[in-house]
Amino acid sequence: MRTLIVSGGRIGSDFALSFLKNETFDTVIGVDNGLRFLYDNGIRPTHVVGDFDTADPKLVDYYRGRKEIELRTYNPIKDSTDTQIAIELALELHSTEIVILGGTGSRIDHVLGNIQSMMLAKKAGVSCQIVDENNRIRLIDGETVLSREEQYGNYVSLIPLTTEVTGVDLIGFKYPLRDWTFTSTGSAGFGVSNEIVEAEGRIRIKSGIFVMIEAKD
Repeated sequence: MRTLIVSGGRIGSDFALSFLKNETFDTVIGVDNGLRFLYDNGIRPTHVVGDFDTADPKLVDYYRGRKEIELRTYNPIKDSTDTQIAIELALELHSTEIVILGGTGSRIDHVLGNIQSMMLAKKAGVSCQIVDENNRIRLIDGETVLSREEQYGNYVSLIPLTTEVTGVDLIGFKYPLRDWTFTSTGSAGFGVSNEIVEAEGRIRIKSGIFVMIEAKD
């Protein structure tokens, strides 16, 4: 089951509508201020969650009055972010793939928190990605193959999420590596702004988890 989460970060409407035109989702979870994008574009969520501290109260009341939509309200003083709550709900609903719009923006603390929350899906073996007009963000381990023709942007960056990422091979990249160890301190330069130069780029990891960012700009 494919689940779309529309969170309260920055959403470029032109990009988001173009992206959604080619995608089909079984479940749509609106999160706090992400409700504005859904409402303005006539997209009906199946679920609505959040503490609604940034959402228009009239919008919240509108969705609260729609009996076919499940709405869960949380106290603003809570241990989980709204996006984390949405990911937990998606997993509760047995999603097999999760896509997040509105997971990036000017609040870097929120962006980092959203990336960390993706670990919930990773641990459950569920594909999860954050997308915006310039980036696609995923967590990877083991082996990942990227087709040059199908990659999201021109650049691929690999940032350690775990303290170490060991035994890294980069094959088919402009800057290849063999059996390299990345650490959370001091080795980021080796993973930033790489490019695929062959038909496909292959990333092999012995242990650890990368934040992989495919960037267009």
